[in-house]
Amino acid sequence: MAATRQKIKRRRRRIKTSLPAAASIVSCVSGADSRCQSEHRNIEGIIVDMSAAAAPGTSKGAHSDVTGRRKKGPGALATAYLVIYNVVMTAGWLVIAVGLVRAYLARGSYHGLYYSIEKPLKFFQTGAVLEILHCAVGIVPSSVVLTGFQVMSRVFLTWAVTHSVKEVQSEDSVLLFVTAWTVTEIIRYSFYTFSLLNHLPYLIKWARYTFFFVLYPMGVTGELLTIYAALPHAQKTGLYSVTLPNKYNFSFDYHSFLIIVMVSYIPLFPQLYFHMVRQRKKVLGHTEDYSKVE
Repeated sequence: MAATRQKIKRRRRRIKTSLPAAASIVSCVSGADSRCQSEHRNIEGIIVDMSAAAAPGTSKGAHSDVTGRRKKGPGALATAYLVIYNVVMTAGWLVIAVGLVRAYLARGSYHGLYYSIEKPLKFFQTGAVLEILHCAVGIVPSSVVLTGFQVMSRVFLTWAVTHSVKEVQSEDSVLLFVTAWTVTEIIRYSFYTFSLLNHLPYLIKWARYTFFFVLYPMGVTGELLTIYAALPHAQKTGLYSVTLPNKYNFSFDYHSFLIIVMVSYIPLFPQLYFHMVRQRKKVLGHTEDYSKVE
C-alpha cells in the first residue's frame, strides 16, 4: 500500500509540473501570450521574407524555362503544319520519281522524260516558295536570304528557262538536274519530317549529309548546261528583253542576264557545297569517330 501511495504522489507532482508548460503551449497556439505573439509574428515575417526572396528567382527560372522551350522549336500548331507540309512535299517528289521511272520503262529511253513529269515538277518546285515564308515568320530557324536564293534559283530555272524556252526541254541536261533535285528533295523533306517528329532514322540523316557529294555537282552541271542551251534561243527571239526606245527609258537584255546567272555560280556554289561539308562533319563526325573507336 505504501508503495502504491508513493507512485500516486509522483504522478501528481509530474502533472503539476507539466501544467504550466501545457498552458504556455496553449497560449502560444491561441495567440494569448504577448511574448508568443511577438515570436509568432517574427516567424511569419521570416517566412514572408523568404517567400518574397524566392519568388523572383522562381519567376525568373520559370520564365527561362518557358524561353528555353520556345527556343527549342516551333509551337504545337506550327509543328503540325510543318509536318503536313513536309509530308506533302515528300509525297510530291516521290510522284515525280515514280513518273520518271515509269516513263523510262515505257519508252526504253531517257530522252524527253521531262514531259512526263512537267506538271508535278512545276507545282511542287513552286510550292517550295513557302519555305521562304516559313523563315520570314520565324517558324523555321533558317536564313531568309540563303533560303530565298536556293529556292528562287530553282523556281527561276523551272519557269524562266525550262518552261519559257521550249527548245531546251528535250535536252539531257534537264533530266540531269531534275533527277538530282528529285533525290535531294525526297531525302531533305523526309529528314525534316522525321526531325519534327523526333524520330529521325540514322539512314536518312546519313543520306542527307552524304548524297550531296554527288547530287550537288550533278544538279549544278545540269542547270548550267540547260541555261547554256537556252542562250541562243533567248538571243534570237529576244525573250523577256526590253529594248530602247520606250516610254520608261529602260532596257533589259535577257540573254546577258542568263550569262550573269551562269557566272554567279562560280562564287556561290563552292560556298553552299563546303557549307554542307562542314555541316556533315558537325552532324556525323562524332558518330563516325565513335564507330571507329569501337
